[in-house]
Amino acid sequence: MKITFRCDPALIDVLPRPIPARAGLPDWLRAMAPRRPSAVHGRAIRTVKQCPPFVDAMAHGFLVLLPCDVHVDAGRFQWDWDHPALAVEGHPRAPLSFHVPEQIEGSPLARGAQVAIKFNSFWTIALEPGWSLMAVHPVHRDELPFRLVTGMVDADRFHDVGINFPAVWTDPGYRGTLPRGTPIAQCYPVPREAPELECLPMDAAARQRYEALAARLLAGPGVYRKGYRSKRGTVD
Repeated sequence: MKITFRCDPALIDVLPRPIPARAGLPDWLRAMAPRRPSAVHGRAIRTVKQCPPFVDAMAHGFLVLLPCDVHVDAGRFQWDWDHPALAVEGHPRAPLSFHVPEQIEGSPLARGAQVAIKFNSFWTIALEPGWSLMAVHPVHRDELPFRLVTGMVDADRFHDVGINFPAVWTDPGYRGTLPRGTPIAQCYPVPREAPELECLPMDAAARQRYEALAARLLAGPGVYRKGYRSKRGTVD
């Protein structure tokens, strides 16, 4: 899968570029202990840092990054981004814009009279034919004071302008700075063709395989990681 990103030529040396999600794993994951004592178990048990599905979900796809520092003071957003004059007409100049509350009224995303924010995109994203782009909140990144609204765009066709990323602000009392390079969206290509679903009862061979694998899983850790997971990098 080749993914092509393009930006205004005036910004090519200014913008933080999208990065593989594995390169943007958070410091808290690296700092986590691989094992912690459990009073329930009476011994040290493995943490999610040693759970391949947990980590692989965080490392999948690529991250779109905030282009400049954004200062937030209890619902007021400010930035000072002195970028060059842009060459493209109709291009956003600001890192954020906003949605009025009525656009999400009646949905679980609503926060009363609070507006929704929109992270403006400074990169266009082009996928190969037949693929769409899924954009989600950076996986397991609940420490971020916003929650991205999940969306899917047919980016094999729609790729001549940037895809913006709406979000709800989840910490109305937040005071601080979202630094340049903060991940705002985690994206990955998905095939647009609908899957064919088939539900069957286990036959004798499937039952035997189930029982054998279940016994291995109960006997000790690392079965999936050592025998079934595609090889990837590890988290130190």
